[in-house]
Amino acid sequence: MVTEETVLETIKQIIDPEVGISIVDMGLIYGVDIHDKTVDVTMTLTSPGCPAGGQIVNGIQSVTQQLDGVDEVNIDVVWTPRWTMEMMSEEGKDELGIF
Repeated sequence: MVTEETVLETIKQIIDPEVGISIVDMGLIYGVDIHDKTVDVTMTLTSPGCPAGGQIVNGIQSVTQQLDGVDEVNIDVVWTPRWTMEMMSEEGKDELGIF
């Protein structure tokens, strides 16, 4: 059975092409819910006009769909709460030199 931790670890391989770090470390993933073989990901982007938005969403869809025990992946892009740099993980801040 797939777990939230497995999904997050898998999604971590998706790199924000503008910033160069994982979207998980960026703080763009707000939640992962698993219901049987369906994974629902709630996320945001750095801005509504993010040019990499489609690429990021498609990447999440692709890598998550490949997990054993996953038949369906739903991605909900939300704008509340609005993303800020404070949402980044300590690892992400370290990679960007933010102290």
